[in-house]
Amino acid sequence: MIDIKVRVHDRFSVEFKIGYLVQKNLKANDFMMNTWIFIPNSLDINSFTYGKTEFYRHAKSNIRYITPIYTLSELRNEEALPFRFLEVAFHELSADHSQENLAETEYQIKMFCSIVKSALRKEADQIIKYTPEPDREKAIDLYIEQINDITGKYRKLKDILQDSGLYEEVVTLHSFGDEFLSNLIEFQTYRLLELIKQKDIECYDRIEDRLMLLIRHERKYKKQHQYQTIEKNSPDHNRAVFFRMRLLKKFVESHLFLNAYKKKDGQMAEQVYYSIAAGISMIFATAIAFSFQQKYGNFTMPLFVALVISYMLKDRIKELARFYFVHRLAKKYFDNKTVISIKDTPVGWIKEGVDYITEDRVPDEVMAMRDRSDLLEANNRHTAEKIILYRKLVRINGQVLDENNQYDISGINDILSFNISGFILKMDNPEVPLAVPKKDKGYEIIRGERIYYLNFLIQLRYEDKIDYKRFRLVMSRNGIEGIEKF
Repeated sequence: MIDIKVRVHDRFSVEFKIGYLVQKNLKANDFMMNTWIFIPNSLDINSFTYGKTEFYRHAKSNIRYITPIYTLSELRNEEALPFRFLEVAFHELSADHSQENLAETEYQIKMFCSIVKSALRKEADQIIKYTPEPDREKAIDLYIEQINDITGKYRKLKDILQDSGLYEEVVTLHSFGDEFLSNLIEFQTYRLLELIKQKDIECYDRIEDRLMLLIRHERKYKKQHQYQTIEKNSPDHNRAVFFRMRLLKKFVESHLFLNAYKKKDGQMAEQVYYSIAAGISMIFATAIAFSFQQKYGNFTMPLFVALVISYMLKDRIKELARFYFVHRLAKKYFDNKTVISIKDTPVGWIKEGVDYITEDRVPDEVMAMRDRSDLLEANNRHTAEKIILYRKLVRINGQVLDENNQYDISGINDILSFNISGFILKMDNPEVPLAVPKKDKGYEIIRGERIYYLNFLIQLRYEDKIDYKRFRLVMSRNGIEGIEKF
């Protein structure tokens, strides 16, 4: 199964979070994703102005585990696996102060914090989207209780190592997780407040004080432990705080990322084809030389001219053959191959390729989903959209993935961030003056917005299942204005 979520990452980047869910009994879980990007002709995007190099320069991919799924109610239970693994790691480190046990403790701290992060986000979404209004207030009270239980258990863990020789080092690691959890609680609680305010103002009036009390408690706790907090009148506009938050996030999530080694795909086949091209050109040159030598003999002017011409044509034939084989390769091979591994154990690979294609090579079902208006179709007869096909083939060894993890890992996430700055170079001004009549008499000038659409049609294939998704990016020269999902 393939799951995909799309969101605007920042003003100039859109993020595709692609989840590949594997069957653990299979060595070869194969997934395919084809993405057709329809680009307005007015942006002047083509193979000359925006080639493969530019595309890959603007596309950034991070490959990581899918975080194990737990609810807050499960995590507050001391028998929950994340807390049991964490507690065992602390006790084993207390008994044996080895670097191996220290590394295991660090890993369990990171994993526990990552799981809590996912659980908090899902709990907030559950309260807003799926909890009936009469039960929402009770759900929020339970949310607060569960958070207090989870943080209380985590914060007591460092007492296990009071007499340990590695006490200071472990307390530092523990404090990183503690600070991360406190920041996380504050962020998600503010987010929950904002969502409730938008959807259920009556509930918001009743629970605001309780959720704000939770936030104030965490802020007080952070100040007591010399953790940095966001302040309204910060002299540096909270730069240092935000910078530290980002570092803590990277620290906690670092264990989820898989090792990735990228190389060019089909290198051996490419060299074989290039050798064949050189051989074809050499056969032509040699045939010309032999035929003229037999007819005119050695050291004659006709032979000399024939050798010069055959040498000139030999290089052209070689390049034409290379060009032909390169295009043959593009259909069978990809541009890059990324080998992904857990430490030094390969767990799979990802191949990717990008090409400009013509409309007649786009499947009918994709063109139907593109759903152009009559006016756009009329325009396309003269200035057709450019179409980029981005292909991705993924293979994951479910057995290796399962054998190398304590947790039940359902698959991997490929987080692809695509920057659109290369598409805005030739856009016109985002603001357009427009005239409208006044109510009484005369007219006035108002501001209009000039936008462009970038359509993404995505085909997801796993086993015999095929699914299609369509997203439309709304852009202007100022950047991304929004994303529409169909």
